[in-house]
Amino acid sequence: MQILTTNNATSPVTTTTPKKEPFLVIENVSKIYPTPTGPYTVLDGVELSVGEGEFVCLIGHSGCGKSTLLNMVAGFNTPSDGEVRLQSKAITEPGPDRMMVFQNYCLLPWMTAFENVYLAVDSVYPDKPEAQKRAIVNEHLAMVGLTESADKKPTQLSGGMKQRVAIARALSIRPQVLILDEPFGALDAITKEELQEELLKIWQDYQVTVLMITHDIDEALFLADRLVMMTNGPSAKIGEVLNIPFPRPRNRAQMLEDPEYYNLRNYALDFLFRRFAHDDD
Repeated sequence: MQILTTNNATSPVTTTTPKKEPFLVIENVSKIYPTPTGPYTVLDGVELSVGEGEFVCLIGHSGCGKSTLLNMVAGFNTPSDGEVRLQSKAITEPGPDRMMVFQNYCLLPWMTAFENVYLAVDSVYPDKPEAQKRAIVNEHLAMVGLTESADKKPTQLSGGMKQRVAIARALSIRPQVLILDEPFGALDAITKEELQEELLKIWQDYQVTVLMITHDIDEALFLADRLVMMTNGPSAKIGEVLNIPFPRPRNRAQMLEDPEYYNLRNYALDFLFRRFAHDDD
């Protein structure tokens, strides 16, 4: 619990420090699409501030606009109203300061793992010497444990290995924000846990800001600093934000023994399945 204190002592000098804007700001963002039956509001007045180096997970039922929101952070989409800013600069288009990793990997099937990562490095750093670009690729493939699979094409890689390539490609250009849209949703439970651990290590080593969509409450509680819970669409907005109190580095077994873990888990479940139960009609 944050406790605010006041000091009644008087001072002859009053100093005002300008308030620094958060690293990433989503300010009063709405997204409205025209349809034959009239405007359809996907998001309505979304407000969120994210600190530099923070790990934030978003959760909510399908159709609540999570991907739409992160696509606006990535620059693939623009708000109908409001603004998304990174370091006080409005986001209006994609850029190498923000990289996105999707659930379906988005690897070019005719290229090897090395070539898929190299393509990103070469497009962002075309003037770097060839040897330096290749070194960057090899460094990031090694970081995700794929040095020996560098020459394999996606058809020769497992799902977990493909996602490792996608993460290596995203991080190889050193983005300020890493955007993850259910990156582990299609993986088996063991591979998912392995990649969660790997993602946390990369995040801690690189101190990149992470925004991640998940449908897995346990995954969010293990990874995130904060869990942003969306209300149902249409006209979805942020319902509540949970602060995740567990210290880092996190130990999964120790967290599962902590009663607060189950308090937070049950609270999130209650939000999703009672207070904002999905309407299938």
